[in-house]
Amino acid sequence: MSRLKSSEDVEAQQPLLTGNQLDPDELDSDEGEVIFERTSSSIQRAAGGRKSRLKYEEAVEEAGFGLFHWLLLVACGWANASDAVEILCVSFLLPTARCDLNLNSSDMGLLTASIFLGMMVGGYVWGYLADQRGRRRVLIVSLTVNGFFGGLASLAPWFWLFLLLRFISGIGVGGSIPVIFSYFSEFLPRVRRGAMISTLATFWMAGNILAAGLAWVVIPRTSVRFSLGTLDFQSWRLFVVLCSIPSITSAIVFKLLLPESPKFLMEAGRENEAIHVFKLMFELNMKGKGKTFPDFGLHTHSKCKPELEETRIRGSWGGRCMSALQKGLTPIKKIFRGHLKSRSIALLVIFYCISFGYYGLWMWFPELFDRVEDGGSPCANVSRPSPQHDQKCYPVKTEVYMEGFIIAASNLPGNIFTILVMDKTGGKMLLSFSLFLSSVSVFLIYAVKTKTQSLVLSCVFSGVSVIAWNALDVVGTELYPTQLRCPVSRRHFRGMSF
Repeated sequence: MSRLKSSEDVEAQQPLLTGNQLDPDELDSDEGEVIFERTSSSIQRAAGGRKSRLKYEEAVEEAGFGLFHWLLLVACGWANASDAVEILCVSFLLPTARCDLNLNSSDMGLLTASIFLGMMVGGYVWGYLADQRGRRRVLIVSLTVNGFFGGLASLAPWFWLFLLLRFISGIGVGGSIPVIFSYFSEFLPRVRRGAMISTLATFWMAGNILAAGLAWVVIPRTSVRFSLGTLDFQSWRLFVVLCSIPSITSAIVFKLLLPESPKFLMEAGRENEAIHVFKLMFELNMKGKGKTFPDFGLHTHSKCKPELEETRIRGSWGGRCMSALQKGLTPIKKIFRGHLKSRSIALLVIFYCISFGYYGLWMWFPELFDRVEDGGSPCANVSRPSPQHDQKCYPVKTEVYMEGFIIAASNLPGNIFTILVMDKTGGKMLLSFSLFLSSVSVFLIYAVKTKTQSLVLSCVFSGVSVIAWNALDVVGTELYPTQLRCPVSRRHFRGMSF
């Protein structure tokens, strides 16, 4: 898609890792392009038998599309699902854990907010480290932090310690959510990028269903309990441990099986490693087709590597931290400069509003249904006192978790609809449509009188709002130059909204 580029366009396309050292003409981005109108690039070979030197997009096209990308989708999708499990874990344990941890409504609110506060912090820290140290390395560490501290929270005997461990777990989640989309998209050809990103986003639904299913199966089993010293390890604590397993297994998969992003390797001047990754992609994608991997070189940004090393070795510890903070804020300043400013503010408002509504309801659904079971209104402004006796939480009401599972499964129609329609309508139309319908469904929840009515409207809200999230993932990719799309926009907007 050809466009006239203003001076602001050129400025926005300066590479993140090298400041102003590279010629903007060498970059491989089409600012603001619409993914679904892209076509495969044709690769021009050098004359006279000389080895061709390909740009990033050309090399990705040369590697083809096939088995490698489907395997990568499963691995990245499982990581995305593990983040959903870890976030929603707290919402399903609240109706039971509030007795053991002696929680009132304010405490439960703090507990649900803790992981999002951690995500806000983690989004900035991990995003910058992903630009400097590599996507794969950051994913391994952030997923490990997520799973380890999430599982460790199951052993917390006091509310404040449980709160702290959930906050640290949230720091890990804040790194893996935005970076996983960056990592995945940097292996994809242009013509496949939008549809595959939408497909990756649907794995969030799988995490929702997994968390709800585990809660339904595990938490009501109150007979599963034993003592660890003075700690009474009950079924909800076992549920917390099980919810940490997806993150740990994802970290192991990335450590043992998956390569670094070829785009990061090229920007870091690591040509041989990038070619090795493209060769791996080609061999898996062309398996059984009898094709030979072509001999080519890459246009790498060789000046990036010295700068990365300079960040590591120069100055005192405080100076390095200050330098890292300044460089981490540079791309954020770029998206609020010039012609990108208005679209960034608009996206920030949308991210904040949809996060407030979606997670605000999702984290409280089990507790709200529990209140309906007691004969009250789900929207009654009543603060529950700290429970003094277990009879308020036991026996566990299995209906609460069954309803949570149904709501999680209601994401499926919205995800299927997104995949089928996105190519035809585009992200912005779907976003507007889904935001309007989800707001109407939330407004009507206030008027419900029965548990059935509340369940139906909650399913409608869940199924429609997931379309908005999927559309945001695509719109955020379309509105920015390549080097600002995934590593900055998602990190910044998700962090600010949480």
